[in-house]
Amino acid sequence: MSGAQVTEETVKELCDLAQLTVELAKKAGADDAEVLVRDGSELTAKVRLGEPELVQEAGSRALGLRVLRNGKRAVTYTSDLRREALEALCAESVTLADFAEPDEYARPPDPRLLATQVPDLDLYDPRVAEVDAAWALRQAIAGEAAARKHDARVTNSEGGTWSRVLGATAFATSGGFVGGYRGSYASLVVEPLCDDTTDATNPKKRNGYWWTASRFLAELDDPDEVGQEAARRTVATLGSRKVETQECAIVFDPEVARSIVGTVFSVANGSSFWRKSSYLLGKEGELIASPLVTIIDDPTIRRAPGSKPFDGDGLPTRINPVVERGVLRPVLCDVYSGRKLGRESTGSAGRGIGGNPGPTTTNLVMQKGTLTRAQLLADTKRGLYVTNLMGFGFNPVTGDFSRGAAGFWIENGELTFPVSEITIAANFDEILKRIDAVADDLELRSATAAPTFRVSHMTLAGTSASA
Repeated sequence: MSGAQVTEETVKELCDLAQLTVELAKKAGADDAEVLVRDGSELTAKVRLGEPELVQEAGSRALGLRVLRNGKRAVTYTSDLRREALEALCAESVTLADFAEPDEYARPPDPRLLATQVPDLDLYDPRVAEVDAAWALRQAIAGEAAARKHDARVTNSEGGTWSRVLGATAFATSGGFVGGYRGSYASLVVEPLCDDTTDATNPKKRNGYWWTASRFLAELDDPDEVGQEAARRTVATLGSRKVETQECAIVFDPEVARSIVGTVFSVANGSSFWRKSSYLLGKEGELIASPLVTIIDDPTIRRAPGSKPFDGDGLPTRINPVVERGVLRPVLCDVYSGRKLGRESTGSAGRGIGGNPGPTTTNLVMQKGTLTRAQLLADTKRGLYVTNLMGFGFNPVTGDFSRGAAGFWIENGELTFPVSEITIAANFDEILKRIDAVADDLELRSATAAPTFRVSHMTLAGTSASA
């Protein structure tokens, strides 16, 4: 049961379908039309305690249409791609646009700004498509078995999951753009469980995980290595306890550091700016983080998870600094949010099949520093090494940040004991400005990535001194 290869012919077929639909929409009365077509398949193989728990493979092909007419717009989508069905969709979409509210900013991009070529970023691996369910199950079984074998304290498991996604995307506009590309992505996740009986009166389950992922099969880590690392990380949490409420240094592991980087984008984009829902409003060109912080959105990295050759408006993608040595650069915009702000798009539009375009990221990466992780820890006299964040305690308008956390206590440069059931808090502006050390352990397994970094001090809420 291997997936069908996504070929260049598949991409051409989708491009032809997108162009046809643009023509049908114009014929139905649209002033302008934009058509997104996606063809994809997924395979998921999950095991638990050595036995298959789920094998699922599914495919889909869908088309999204946006029409603009007399300053109004409508968005529709369908999975029925017969010509007569598309003709009906186009007619219905034009009618819906007539009933919509006018929006002076909802105009197509200037045709002169549209991409004129689609660079090959090497985003597709045929070997990923050759994987069948039996092989995927063996990988998941091997990863989970390695975790259970690595340490006797691993007493249970949430399982091992091997999955892959194959897809092709095509986009066409009445302004003259048409282009497409294909992609693949595969991953393995292992999630061990331990019984924590450190406190006999209150035994707990401790869970952890580790994972590997890439667009290319040969770049995935060995399942044994993934399972062993998952076990090591899970067992290390046994005996977790609270610490006293205090202010201390906070070191973010890459697994949680990337969520901090993602939070930066949530308040540094054109949509949040024109909606006035960002504490960074009016701060472009100002120092909003430590000079050690440089965050770049780069869609051009070959083989990277978030790379793409054109954006959701049909504009060429480009490298955009978001924060440069602590200074906030022009925020990421699509055509619509750019117009609302009186500026050009940064080539950062994304869109789903059934939605309007909006600003998004590709490979949003905090650049690595010069210290090794070991050197950064050795230089930290006292504080918390955070490996897990819980909850969604962030106010984008004020910047207030408060999240549940777990990790390890740092004493004299060493990780000493596991910590849980605590909260870390500070204003996000202060968090970024207090970053005083950045490590060199950057890995691009996901589209948002960061190395280990340290914040000089935050409030840690745990137990009271008298507790």
